[in-house]
Amino acid sequence: MHIHHLLDKNSVLNTFISELRDVNIQKDSLRFRRNIERVGEILGYELSKKLNYTHQEIQTPLGSKQVNALKDKLVVCSILRAGLPLHQGLLNYFDKAENSFISAYRHHLNQTDFEIRVEYMASPAIDQKTLIIADPMLATGRSFVNVYNAIKQMGNPKEIHLVAVIGAKAGVELLQKEFPNNTHLWIATIDEKLNDQGYIVPGLGDAGDLCYGEKMQH
Repeated sequence: MHIHHLLDKNSVLNTFISELRDVNIQKDSLRFRRNIERVGEILGYELSKKLNYTHQEIQTPLGSKQVNALKDKLVVCSILRAGLPLHQGLLNYFDKAENSFISAYRHHLNQTDFEIRVEYMASPAIDQKTLIIADPMLATGRSFVNVYNAIKQMGNPKEIHLVAVIGAKAGVELLQKEFPNNTHLWIATIDEKLNDQGYIVPGLGDAGDLCYGEKMQH
């Protein structure tokens, strides 16, 4: 797997990640969602450098010009519900992409053990297309793996790109084992560990709850 860890170098991305982590700024859910979206735009821009382009000639008011235009057919697949603002950030840059939505949630067996359940999917065919799977939090990595296993019934993608805001080393290591070697992971920052409940430490908390409000556990 090719890992692109963007905060290895300083940029304006530092500001957005700092605000996402800050417990005081997190109280503004609108700002939290917008920061996730802005991180998605930055990750999408960096991802675009690895895509395929073709030469085209366009007409301007004063003449013609050879340009490089995106060649790949993209499918952006977001994991509900926390993935929605990240999805929008990617769509801001890949506005012609097709869209896929898959639910993946933690079903808690007890205080520390849980399983990832996938119960809903709306997706176009992905055969020979460039698949982008987006989820803000890469904790254990099981959501990415289960979603990928579910969407494979829609075809065999030409390329796979994974997009996350914050991850844990354990989750990155699982993705390296479970995804094809030529997969690209685009991630803003990677934290050291998970706690006993499988949440990233220091992380930022539950991204879905911070975006859309707390949910009832089931």
